[in-house]
Amino acid sequence: MKKGRLASVFLVAVLVAATALAGCGKESEGKKLVRIGEVTRSLFYAPQYVAIEKGFFAEEGLEIELTTTPGGDKTMTALLSGVIDVALVGSETSIYVYQQGADDPVINFAQLTQTDGTFLVGREKVENFDWSVLKGTTFLGQRKGGMPQMAGEFAMKKHGIDPHADMEMIQNVDFANIAPAFASGTGDYVQLFEPTASIFEKEGQGYVVASFGTESGELPYTVFMAKNSFIDKNKAHVQAFTNAVYKAQQWVQDNDAATIAETVKPYFENVDLDILTSSIERYKVQGSFSVDPIVDEAEWNNLLDVITSAGELQQRTEHGTLVNTSFAETAVAGGK
Repeated sequence: MKKGRLASVFLVAVLVAATALAGCGKESEGKKLVRIGEVTRSLFYAPQYVAIEKGFFAEEGLEIELTTTPGGDKTMTALLSGVIDVALVGSETSIYVYQQGADDPVINFAQLTQTDGTFLVGREKVENFDWSVLKGTTFLGQRKGGMPQMAGEFAMKKHGIDPHADMEMIQNVDFANIAPAFASGTGDYVQLFEPTASIFEKEGQGYVVASFGTESGELPYTVFMAKNSFIDKNKAHVQAFTNAVYKAQQWVQDNDAATIAETVKPYFENVDLDILTSSIERYKVQGSFSVDPIVDEAEWNNLLDVITSAGELQQRTEHGTLVNTSFAETAVAGGK
């Protein structure tokens, strides 16, 4: 979320709130309804789909309504306005909202992914990729202030690349249109999530040459978060939600990529099973899926380093301010 857009986001949130559904107060067949807004549909979020498909949320007495709200700004607007109860989005969004003086801060309570989920995709196959080849090229980037872009720039700087001086950076393409823009010929390199990166490889439209997840280290990349007021009013249901997430994380750790792919296939009906399998394997190998829902302090500090490097942080927001680990710790301890 661009910091300059936060004022408009809050305005939209107020307007939407007038017509939004009530918070997490609905009952369906004895189960509590929780409305999740995911920032995009990606195999990067496989444990979430597993939690739904394997019935882990249902076991905890929850019914899930899942909506894809493309982009961190749209997802946060939906959360602030009460259209959704829980957001699955990058932790940086909670920091931006807090630093704009939010009266009801957004709290990170259950981590889903622990690395960046994007891959550097070029137009040609490269056997031994050297980051220096990016100099003088055109890079189709992500949204300014968003985690994909910031993690990407962080990785480039590690390898001596100034992303805004050594290459032409294009950042005026909406998130949902980045892949189509690259496919139509825009840019020499692009950041893509799975399964899009593997689909491009299969179709010969691009090739993965490096992983930004491997390069940027562990950080709370995608986290379930909710407004502090929602958490205070729904502690039991937030705990049940976190328990289900942890069950799914354990299940993903214990099963191979092919089994996981079969389980999440309903969320990617137009993607071949072999692509789903290879994409999930790629994420498993680089340790992208969190093994538990705890947002630890070391990962949080790495996140702050990435945001600071991108010039998007007013001041460091300490771990305890926007992170509540109690639900995750209880889930790991047995869920009671």
